[in-house]
Amino acid sequence: MTYIITEPCIGTKDTACVDVCPVDCIHPKSDEDGFDEAEQLYIDPDECIDCGACVPACPVEAIFAEEDLPDQWSEYLEINANWYQK
Repeated sequence: MTYIITEPCIGTKDTACVDVCPVDCIHPKSDEDGFDEAEQLYIDPDECIDCGACVPACPVEAIFAEEDLPDQWSEYLEINANWYQK
């Protein structure tokens, strides 16, 4: 299981989740190349340790455990994974 960032992050890109992630798996960070161009933040499914620290940190409630991902945002599972396959 991993955590997925969904539609509410689009246009917001609040980095509170980045700050609390113990394994640095949420990108792009505000100081990384591509931050301005990225539509949202993404969680690396290979690096995520499923700790859930990012969930309460997200001010727009955009992060869900894969098993709790609402049907309306199911495509974000693939969107997040694809971002890391670039």
